[in-house]
Amino acid sequence: MPKLLRTIRLDPSDAFVFTRAAEPGEWAVPGTFLFWEQPVDGLLGKERSAFRSGLLGVESFGWSTLATIVEATDLERSLLVRQLAEQLVARCGAPDLAAALPAAESEVAYAEELAAPGPGVLVAIHRVVEDGEIVERFRTLLPGTDERHSRAFSFMEVPDEAPDEQLDLAGMAGLKGTDRT
Repeated sequence: MPKLLRTIRLDPSDAFVFTRAAEPGEWAVPGTFLFWEQPVDGLLGKERSAFRSGLLGVESFGWSTLATIVEATDLERSLLVRQLAEQLVARCGAPDLAAALPAAESEVAYAEELAAPGPGVLVAIHRVVEDGEIVERFRTLLPGTDERHSRAFSFMEVPDEAPDEQLDLAGMAGLKGTDRT
């Protein structure tokens, strides 16, 4: 059974980081081919973010910071190759479907290689230009296993304690009795 990538959104930041964000749950490929014929050192803002850390959602041709590895059927894989080939014709100037299919097959096979760790693993990409060449580095993360990135805050209920309804922010900041004008 093939393993592939699906976009995932853990927070709304992709909508702000990229010009066009992929929708959660889209099939994804690395998408680096979109930068091959561009002077990437001239990219700015959201386009630069897409270059540096975007995985390409095939349906929307939008970007996602993360993808998750999922099991797919052979039919789903075949449909993904076909959909990507159609996008290459519609959006990238491929002359026809026959010419686009081998390129789409290659990109989906590359996504399969990245999905080798197995279902549930998150995948992120980081691209840079080194010696005039685009270099890709991929990171994988098992959800819930990275102790360095645990929650910054947690809330706990303390039984039999009533919350203090009075909160004095000025006093907490040491501004009480100070002229703030």
